[in-house]
Amino acid sequence: MEKSKRKSIITVIIVILTVILICVGTFFIVTNSYEKKLEAQKQKEIEENKISSEPIYTLEDYPKVDASSATQPLATAFIENFTGQTVDESTLNYSKTHQAYLKLINDEVDLIIVTEPSEDELALAAEKGVELEVIPVVREGFVFYVNSSNSVDNLTQDQIQSIYSGEITNWKDVGGADEEIVPYQRPVNSGSQTGMLSLVMKDKELMEPKKENLMQTMAQIINYVSSYNNGKSAIGYSYYYYATTMFQTIDSEVASNIKLLEIDGVKPNVETIKDGSYPYTTSYYIVINKADGEDSAARKLANEMLSNRGQKVALDIGYVPVK
Repeated sequence: MEKSKRKSIITVIIVILTVILICVGTFFIVTNSYEKKLEAQKQKEIEENKISSEPIYTLEDYPKVDASSATQPLATAFIENFTGQTVDESTLNYSKTHQAYLKLINDEVDLIIVTEPSEDELALAAEKGVELEVIPVVREGFVFYVNSSNSVDNLTQDQIQSIYSGEITNWKDVGGADEEIVPYQRPVNSGSQTGMLSLVMKDKELMEPKKENLMQTMAQIINYVSSYNNGKSAIGYSYYYYATTMFQTIDSEVASNIKLLEIDGVKPNVETIKDGSYPYTTSYYIVINKADGEDSAARKLANEMLSNRGQKVALDIGYVPVK
């Protein structure tokens, strides 16, 4: 009887150990299989996200593209990356914002990279029966700057509106010296003027500029504001990329004589533009004819610009990607 009982206990122990071994073995098999599956999935994602550098166009079959002053480096970088060819930018016949819109509306180009359309440009498109499709391609900030000797470092959005509506005319009213403010502006339908109206003034009326305060180019305003003799009491505006990265390559000495203003205490830089904490955050846009189908040259190129590869191209030359 005692022997039979001992035998039963041994049998139970053997069964328990067998079950445990089976469970442990199954666990390792399942875990190993799961890990292999995860590794395979990870490898697949790496392959899918791998950024190719192989040319996808030739210079001959590259779609017709136009760009504004501040986006010409981006448009050129896309051409060079997607074709694998170095190009002379002077041969690309870029226009400025308004002319680029006119070319797109008149079907002279496939795609443009610009600021948002003005009311006039939307009206012109509608008149021609063209509906514009406006797609963000990189993030951007609309910035205000003064001469580096100006003691004012920060303005509120209300103060900016008041300066450009003509309500505030002296720097002492915003914490600066007792000097008349010289507020420079750009022409209607220029990219920066459209930004000024839509991002900054909104429903508040922008004052009519004096003739001598109306500048035809963004470079002209920077040159005037940076000047020791004429710019100490001036204020101007532009886009972050142009006023920093791009203008540094045009004239680094002049660029060093201006300073970007904080708005509501937030300094414009890559981080504040990317996270949207800077108040005047906007974008540069790919604009195409909305009627262009999925197989059109314009839409295919737009998709490439928005791909991982295209966004890395933008990042590498100093723009803030949207993805």
